[in-house]
Amino acid sequence: MTARNGHLDQNGPAGTVVDLFCGAGALSHGFLLEGFPIACGYDLDEACRFPFEENNEAPFVRRDVAEIDPAALSQEFSSDLPRILTGCAPCQPFSRYSQGHENPKWRLLRDFARLVVEVQPDIVTMENVPQLSRFRGGCVFGDFVARLREGGYRVRWTIASCLDFGVPQDRSRLVLIASRHGEPSLPQPTHTADERVTVSQTIGDMPPLAAGNSDASDRLHCASGLSEMNLARIRASRPGGTWRDWPPGLVAKCHRKATGRGYASVYGRMRWDRPSPTITTQFHGFGNGRFGHPEQDRAISLREGAMLQTFPRSYAFVRPGEPLHFATVGRMIGNAVPVRLARAIARAIKVHLEEYGPR
Repeated sequence: MTARNGHLDQNGPAGTVVDLFCGAGALSHGFLLEGFPIACGYDLDEACRFPFEENNEAPFVRRDVAEIDPAALSQEFSSDLPRILTGCAPCQPFSRYSQGHENPKWRLLRDFARLVVEVQPDIVTMENVPQLSRFRGGCVFGDFVARLREGGYRVRWTIASCLDFGVPQDRSRLVLIASRHGEPSLPQPTHTADERVTVSQTIGDMPPLAAGNSDASDRLHCASGLSEMNLARIRASRPGGTWRDWPPGLVAKCHRKATGRGYASVYGRMRWDRPSPTITTQFHGFGNGRFGHPEQDRAISLREGAMLQTFPRSYAFVRPGEPLHFATVGRMIGNAVPVRLARAIARAIKVHLEEYGPR
C-alpha cells in the first residue's frame, strides 16, 4: 500500500482503522502515513466524501452514527489485524457551556460509546476539544470514559499541546486512547519549546497572492477578497499587533464600546517567527481572528490554513472542475485533527500493540 501524500511506514500494518466522524480524513491520514490501512470513514457531511476517499484510499460512508449497525461496523475491519476505532465527535456542543437544556448533539458521544461496547474493537481513540473534560462538570466525558471501562477497556487521556508535536499552531486537544489488551500508551512529544515550528517554516515559501485572487498552479491557494475598509485596516496592521494600533477612523464601532475592547486578536496579522493561532473554520476571513498574512495584504489562503493544520501540501479537498466554496473547505480544514498530531496518536497505538496486542 502507498500513500498519495507523504511516506508510509514500511514495517507492515499494525492494525486496521475505521474512522467515525471522519470529516475530510485528517485523522485517518495520520494513521495511513504511519502504516495503518484505513477500512472506511463515516460522516454525515457529503462534502467530505471526495477528500476522504481521494487521500485515504478507503470508502466514505454517509451515515448518522446513531444509525450504524454494530454488526455491519464489525464487518468493515480486516479479520486478521487488530481493530482500531477512531473518532472525533463534532466539538461545537462542548466548546461553550449550556445555557439550560441538554444539547441533542451530546448523543454523538453516547452513540460512539455504544458502538465501542457492542463492537469491542481492540483499540479506541478519540480526539476533541479540551473543554469536553470540563463540560457540565465533566459529566459528559466522565460518562463516556465510564462506559468504556465498564466495557472492558483500560483508558488513558491527556490534554495535548499541538506545538509539542510539530504542529505550527497554538492549539490544545483532548486525546484519549483505550485498549482491551493492557495499559495504553499516550502520544510522546516530538518537539521541545525551542523546536516549535513557525508560520515562516510552514507557509513562508508560498507564492505571493493578492486578496481575492488564486494561484494558477493550486486553486486552493486562494484568498478571500477585502472591502476597501478592511484593505486599509490590514495595511495599518503589524504582525502580532492589534486593531488598537490603527488610526481612530479605522476602528470598528463595536471595538469602541467597552464590551468590545477585549477582542484584540480580531483583524490581526500572524507573525512569521511564531506558530499561528488556532485555525478555526473561519480562518479565511481577516476579521475573524488573527488570520492576516504576516506581510501580504490579505487573510491566509485555504491552502495555507490546511498547511498550518499540517495537511500535506498536495492534499485534495475539492474534485477537479467543481466549484470551490470558502465556507465548505474552511469548515473541513478548521474542524480537522492536525495531521501531525494524528500521526503521533497512531505511533502511540503502534507501540502499545507491539507490546500488548492480540497474538
